Amino acid sequence: MPHSLVLNLLPQSQIPQQYLTGRHLHALFLTLVSSVDRELGDRLHDSTADKAFTLSPLQISRTNSPLFKGGKGGSKLHWEHQQPIPAGTPCWWRVSLLDDTLFSQLTQLWLNLNPSHPWHLGPADLYITSIQGTPQSTQPWANACTYTQLYEEANETERSLHLSFATPTAFRQGHFDTTLPTRECVFNSLLSRWNKYSGIELSAISLESIFPSFINIHTEILADSRSKFIGIVGEVNYRILGEAESIRIKQLNTLANFALYAGVGRKTTMGLGMVRRL
Repeated sequence: MPHSLVLNLLPQSQIPQQYLTGRHLHALFLTLVSSVDRELGDRLHDSTADKAFTLSPLQISRTNSPLFKGGKGGSKLHWEHQQPIPAGTPCWWRVSLLDDTLFSQLTQLWLNLNPSHPWHLGPADLYITSIQGTPQSTQPWANACTYTQLYEEANETERSLHLSFATPTAFRQGHFDTTLPTRECVFNSLLSRWNKYSGIELSAISLESIFPSFINIHTEILADSRSKFIGIVGEVNYRILGEAESIRIKQLNTLANFALYAGVGRKTTMGLGMVRRL
């Protein structure tokens, strides 16, 4: 059962800009895991395989705040902070879990959450004030649904698959990255994660009938001391054209709905490749 959990955070001290990167948030997540299961935390840290979780960049709850770059309106998020986040600024952070086992191993963390226990992001202390795990009108990134539900409730006739790429997204092809969200890059990324974690294998998915009918994307560059990452943000509407069996349409709708939890492309455990269906 995939979960998309939104953690509401309150920093007790200023969070310096250099600690707001995907690397540092990845480390914070592993610290949370290790607090209830050190062996699991070590295993996730050492694993080089496709990991059963994704993370978002840290989001400031006041959407009009001038403190960051990225996410100028619409459904995009903030992926690059230009200034420190002051103490007392309400923030939120999305963690998605793709594996039932991982969620159950972390149950003690959710149940025994102490709002006065500080967690550390660099030199800053953070309190987790609450966790949202069900859909909210003001928070489209919180949700939970079984894999069976995702599949059974997927539409068999809907031919419009409208995806929002909310944080910079890129795909690995051979030894290099590509930013072009082709049907193969997007839907094969979703398919591989679905088949790995759902227990409901979708075989012989046909991508030949998918064509983009609306594209509004641009590239963004994220650079830190280690590397430079170029990815796209924006929206693409993929349409299923021509003769298509209802089972094929259902499978593609399943994958489009799954995008909320799985993300697509590279570095989804670092806050990149966050996608949801509009």
